[in-house]
Amino acid sequence: MIEIPVLMFLAVCLVLLAGFPVALTLAGVGLMFAAIGTISGAFDASYLAAIPARIFGTIGNETLIAVPLFILMGNILERAKIAEDLLHNMAQLFGSRPGGLGVAVVLVGALLAASTGIVGATVVTMGLLSLPSMLRAGYSPALATGTICATGTLGQIIPPSIALVLLGDVIASAYQRAQLEMGVVNTATVSVGDLFVGALIPGLILVGLYLVWILLIARFKPDRAPAIASEGASLSELLKALLPPFILIALVLGSILLGAATPTEAAGVGAVGALLLALQRRQMNWKKLHEIGLSTMRITSMVFLILIGAAVFTLVFRGFGGEELVQGFFERMDLGPQGAMLLVMVVIFLLGFILDFIEITFVVVPIVGPILLAMGFDPIWFGIMLAVNLQTSFLTPPFGFALFYLRGVAPASLPTGAIYKGVIPFVALQIGLLALLWSFPNLITWLPNVLRSG
Repeated sequence: MIEIPVLMFLAVCLVLLAGFPVALTLAGVGLMFAAIGTISGAFDASYLAAIPARIFGTIGNETLIAVPLFILMGNILERAKIAEDLLHNMAQLFGSRPGGLGVAVVLVGALLAASTGIVGATVVTMGLLSLPSMLRAGYSPALATGTICATGTLGQIIPPSIALVLLGDVIASAYQRAQLEMGVVNTATVSVGDLFVGALIPGLILVGLYLVWILLIARFKPDRAPAIASEGASLSELLKALLPPFILIALVLGSILLGAATPTEAAGVGAVGALLLALQRRQMNWKKLHEIGLSTMRITSMVFLILIGAAVFTLVFRGFGGEELVQGFFERMDLGPQGAMLLVMVVIFLLGFILDFIEITFVVVPIVGPILLAMGFDPIWFGIMLAVNLQTSFLTPPFGFALFYLRGVAPASLPTGAIYKGVIPFVALQIGLLALLWSFPNLITWLPNVLRSG
């Protein structure tokens, strides 16, 4: 007989595939199973009394206040045409060399990812700005689309990332629960800032891998990444386009890394700085400000509605004994810590085809996180591995979210097969990064430990 918690997960997947909204699906399936369980006597209805406290705790969480502020910062920078100016100047600087336009796209995409922290926004923006230019320049459709999709997902791992903000809050709770279950009384915990620091080196490595791949293609198959006619960008024009957003991002991240501000405080500074930058560039008026406000409100409402739906779902899941079921499964499998971690990574990778990172973060991680962290895994390493894993699933055909984002803005003449073909090498690079981080955990944990000890 299939256990009820397993049926809950299957029901969520089926309802989502039918096209229902994520937040309403999570809450609706949870409440439906709770009602059936209450009537049949399999569920204690007193669990539902905790729902108001869960909702209030989600809305009043100080860490999560950073989410709308980072979204506001990204929206302002996107509407201020920062990426457009950067791409134009970078293309003029590197475009005269084979593969130069691809290099420019990766560098601008990385900077845009650090500015917005939202995968969908980065993929769509880079698709609209750079895909026509790359195709006109004679780039292979597969290389052009693969570069844009892969670069767009950098917002998942390069701080300040919305995914890392959400993961940091969930992993902090999971780590505390794991310590209590082990009988460890320890006031130290993991913060969003720790995940930001831990993500820096893996993020830079991934950008480097993308650049190396593009340059190798340009070197051995120059017809797929040809040079473009370039007038050359003057140093003053390049600095004018590059320095303001770079300084803003450095200010936001630097204040977090140095401990001068919490992520929420730094997000507020970033939002105000982005607004001042847009005003200085004369790229802001009341109409744009109204649009930015509406866009920020929609995305924030979507995020928090999903969080509330996930809170209801996980509460009912635990009421049916779901956590004990998962823990018992790992004990029966007797995989050991490494085997259990590998199994969870594979499951999360597959779930990334049908669930967004927000649902996985707030539904799956609270269930498996305490179990894995109680096995002795470093919480920062665990968080970054999850982030890179989800980033990989966003790229993997046929269901990767980044592929759908780009398909939505790509010209109809561009075959979908070219997009799928183009992302495969980048998926391989990201799997290679996962293997590297698995083999050398210090690539993630070294910098946070240095800053903590300093």
